[in-house]
Amino acid sequence: MAAAHRLVIVRHGESAWNQENRFCGWFDADLSEKGVEEAKRGALAVKEAGLKFDICYTSVLKRAVKTLWTIMEGTDQMWLPVIRTWRLNERHYGGLTGLNKAETAEKHGEEQVKVWRRSFDIPPPPMDKDHPYHKIISESRRYKNLKPGELPTCESLKDTIARALPFWNDVIAPEIKAGKNVIIAAHGNSLRAQGQGRGSGAWFPLQSRPLCRKVVLARRG
Repeated sequence: MAAAHRLVIVRHGESAWNQENRFCGWFDADLSEKGVEEAKRGALAVKEAGLKFDICYTSVLKRAVKTLWTIMEGTDQMWLPVIRTWRLNERHYGGLTGLNKAETAEKHGEEQVKVWRRSFDIPPPPMDKDHPYHKIISESRRYKNLKPGELPTCESLKDTIARALPFWNDVIAPEIKAGKNVIIAAHGNSLRAQGQGRGSGAWFPLQSRPLCRKVVLARRG
């Protein structure tokens, strides 16, 4: 019988900008009060399932980092190694960053906003240097070691997958194949990229089931 490998994937709890219906992307929004409670419920679900991990992965954005911290604290596993990487960041929403989604739809039309949000390979407008959040995001110390061309000004879902998938194939998948139990706390779009990796034959397919609304257990048994 094949060995059992476990992967738990967690979307961060609601952020303050989620609550305000704003395009967040690479802006480092904190968890809202509701988001903190969602993370605590995720921790309880993991604890009740009796899940123990060997290594943790998350993005460099605090809404994902704090969600992971909450789960690790709630399951008494705060001593585990945590790998943070920009490759697990949310999709970069470019010039839309900070805008209210409803107001943007009123200005540009719902169909155009739907294309920017939901199409696979059409990115939103880029974030130029005059954008109010350009300096905060693009000049952040957390990205100072990125190579030329790696720091995006906007991303489609296709771009997000291209950015995140190598980390899955080169780092996360080998750990799981080596028998490690892994938890990833990240973002909706970067987690979709991990799903691409699981389904691509890059290592093996997994069955999955929800532990709660934001926590999914993927298992090979």
